[in-house]
Amino acid sequence: MKLLGVRVELPANTPMMLLKEADGNGRLLPILIGNSEAASIHSAMQGLQPPRPLTHDLLSTVIEVLDHRIDRITITELRDHVFMAELSLIDSDGVTTSLSCRPSDACALAIRTDAPIYASEEVLETAGQPEPSSSDEQEEEELIDEFQDFLKTVNPDDFLA
Repeated sequence: MKLLGVRVELPANTPMMLLKEADGNGRLLPILIGNSEAASIHSAMQGLQPPRPLTHDLLSTVIEVLDHRIDRITITELRDHVFMAELSLIDSDGVTTSLSCRPSDACALAIRTDAPIYASEEVLETAGQPEPSSSDEQEEEELIDEFQDFLKTVNPDDFLA
């Protein structure tokens, strides 16, 4: 999976991270996340360094200091509309330890450590979405342009009965 980024979904004003299947069908996997995780992912993707380490920066440093590395991130399942993930750590002796975590935290760590991100086929079958075609995007942009033109010309008196 490739982490495409984070954005705010309207009208709920809810942050979402968007992953894309690197192989296979190129399905998109949108996952709603918290504000702080969205900010953490966005800042790391932009290469911004905070003056003091934030939680995900600190955790990636702790993992490194303890002579481990993140082997992989896997979004394992969707349970009651909640995504589950595993963080797989590997130590210097090659011993792997898996920890349950939220996908947003796992992805925030993955972009800091260049760890690969995976999603189970079950998750992709359940929540994956086909990538919109460029014609769909163009139609959506045209519809938005038409609506913006309407807003520029509309008069409150137009709504009087």
